Amino acid sequence: MPVREAPDRLIWLDGALVPWAQATVHILSHSHARGSLVFDFMSIHETPRGPAIFRLADHVARFLTSAELVGLPLGRSAEELEAACLEAVRANPGSAVVKLQAFLPSVEIDVVPVDDHVAVAAAAFHPRNDVLAHKGVPVPDPPATVRIWLEKERRQRRPDIMHPHAKVAANYASPMAAKWSARRRGYDEVLLVDEQGFVAEGPTTNFFLADGEGTLRTPPEESVLLGVTRRSILALAEHQGIPVVEAPVGSQDLFEAAEAFLTGTSAGVWPIASVDDQPIGSDPPGPISRALGRHFREVVAGKDPAFEHWLRYVNG
Repeated sequence: MPVREAPDRLIWLDGALVPWAQATVHILSHSHARGSLVFDFMSIHETPRGPAIFRLADHVARFLTSAELVGLPLGRSAEELEAACLEAVRANPGSAVVKLQAFLPSVEIDVVPVDDHVAVAAAAFHPRNDVLAHKGVPVPDPPATVRIWLEKERRQRRPDIMHPHAKVAANYASPMAAKWSARRRGYDEVLLVDEQGFVAEGPTTNFFLADGEGTLRTPPEESVLLGVTRRSILALAEHQGIPVVEAPVGSQDLFEAAEAFLTGTSAGVWPIASVDDQPIGSDPPGPISRALGRHFREVVAGKDPAFEHWLRYVNG
């Protein structure tokens, strides 16, 4: 596959801005070999007051929680991490996302590293222009509604191995395999199930459904990643007077839903068209998906003063 030149971007790495192509680690680094890299991923939006990071403080708080759950001795405050993200965005105009990472760059042979220095990086970039376009292949637009394959085997990710609230690289191996399998079957996305067989989440998204009475339902937080967009949709639903229940979701609940959608930093509110080729609802997106999706887009664009506190303006 042809690969083009590296993007003309700068990455904040341990306090300095370095060219994209130079932001590297050794192939035998601990985080590469053991999956110990912790990360968070946040969106950048254009607003009337200039670019803004959506819920920066909440993403950084989750990042710190992930590092604590994994045991990484981060040694950086929330204020330092927020400042790093803002500096990375200012240095890279036109970025759509910023990815914050903490990792053990040292070459190690044991599970516990001898050199426990944790490097921190903040990369602001545009996923389509800076990553996908550099693969040298056509990049189609994502579909307006998503075709889902429901995982048929219970998930192997268990809280006694690594807590599902930790955004650590190792936690994404099982979801990767499940989504790869779904893609090979011709589906856009996969819905993962938990140890009891209940619907849990997508590999990088949270799941919601609406029943015939107009009540929104989402799996309880103890078995899923605490998505920042998930939390935002819960708040917007409350603001709109939409009743919400956090409760286990069985496959029958899913197939009988009036509508369903995924949420995530990249997905926003992504309506589900079908699961295992069975249509969900009569004409997706349904009214709740449309209302919440529209409101969410207004919020991130800085057009709703009630939720402007969720925006961290890059230029003050």
